[in-house]
Amino acid sequence: MDKIRCGVIGYGGAFNMGRAHAEYITQTEGLELTAICDLDAKRTAIAKEDFADVQTFNAIDEMLACPDVDLAVIVLPHNLHASVAIQCSNAGKHVVCEKPMCITVEEATQMIEASRKADKMLSVFHNRRQDGDYRTLYELVVEKKIIGEVFAVEIWMGGWNEQSPTWWRSSKEVSGGYFYDWGAHCLDWLLGIVPGEITSVAGHFHKRVWHGVTNEDHVGANIVFESGCVANIQMSSIAYAHKPRWWILGERGAIVDKGGYFEVTGDHKIDGYPSVLHVPYRSASEWETYYKNIAAHLLRGEELMVKPEQARRVIAIMETAEHSSAQNKSLELPTESEDAQFVRTN
Repeated sequence: MDKIRCGVIGYGGAFNMGRAHAEYITQTEGLELTAICDLDAKRTAIAKEDFADVQTFNAIDEMLACPDVDLAVIVLPHNLHASVAIQCSNAGKHVVCEKPMCITVEEATQMIEASRKADKMLSVFHNRRQDGDYRTLYELVVEKKIIGEVFAVEIWMGGWNEQSPTWWRSSKEVSGGYFYDWGAHCLDWLLGIVPGEITSVAGHFHKRVWHGVTNEDHVGANIVFESGCVANIQMSSIAYAHKPRWWILGERGAIVDKGGYFEVTGDHKIDGYPSVLHVPYRSASEWETYYKNIAAHLLRGEELMVKPEQARRVIAIMETAEHSSAQNKSLELPTESEDAQFVRTN
C-alpha cells in the first residue's frame, strides 16, 4: 500500500477536533482522508463543506462497511472510546483514538485485545508530547540529563473556574471525571521523563464547591516509582493560588517552569561561579509529528510513537488514584509490569 485511507468518527463543534484530525490527515504524506462520520446530519453537512471529496456517514457501522477506509479516527466523548474502538478493530480497521484512551483499565485491556486479535494498529492521540515546552523539558531531563537522576516532580494545572453544567466534559459518567482531561496529558508527560515501574499511587479527590456538575473539583495523585522518585500531580478548579506547572528536583540540579522558559539551577558553573540557566520553550509545537509517525508505522514498519500499553498506563493511574482516594490508602497499579516495559519513544 502507498496510502492509508482514513475515516474520522465524530465531527462535533467543541474545539473542532474532528476537523483538526481531518486536516492533519490531509497534510500527512501517505494518509488520505476518505470519510467522515457523525450522528448529526448537520455536522456531516459542515464536514462536506470543509472537505468536498470525502464520503459522509451518519452511522458508524455504515462507515466501517466502506471499503475505502483502512484506519478509523475516534473523536468522541470519553465514555464512547472503548466500545467504538473495539467495533472498529472488529471491522478490521486500524484505530487512532483521541485521549484519554478510555475510562477504565478493563476497557483499555479490551481495546488492546481487540486490536491484537484483528492484527491491526491501535494508538492514542497523545499529541501534547510534541508541545514546545514539553519537548524542551524532555531534552533537558532525558536527553541531556542536565539535572541528573530525578527524584521529585510536581505538576500543577488549575485555577478558580466553574465547570459548565451543560458540557459533557463536566459529567463524570461521560468524561470519567476531572482528572481525565488535562490530567491525561500531565501523566503522559510524567511517564516520559521518569523511567521505571510504579510501585504505588495515592489519590486525593475533592468535591467541595461546584455541586451543579458531577465532576470532582480538585484531584491529585502521589505516584511512587521503583527508583524512589515521587511525583505529585494536582488538577484544580477551586484553587485561588497558583504554582509553577513543573517543579523538578534531580541529584545535580532543579528545573522550575517560569512560563515561557525553564529556570535551571544546579552544580553547573561558569568560571567557578554558580550559574542559573534560563532555557526558553521551543517556539512551536509539532502535533503533526503524531500522524507522520502513524503513516511511517503502517507503511514502512517504523516504531509506533504512542503505544496502546503506554496509554493504558495513564488510565491505570487515574482510575487507581480514584480508588485510592475512596479507600484512603495507597494502591498498586493493575497491569503495571506488562505496561512499564513499553518505553517512551519521542
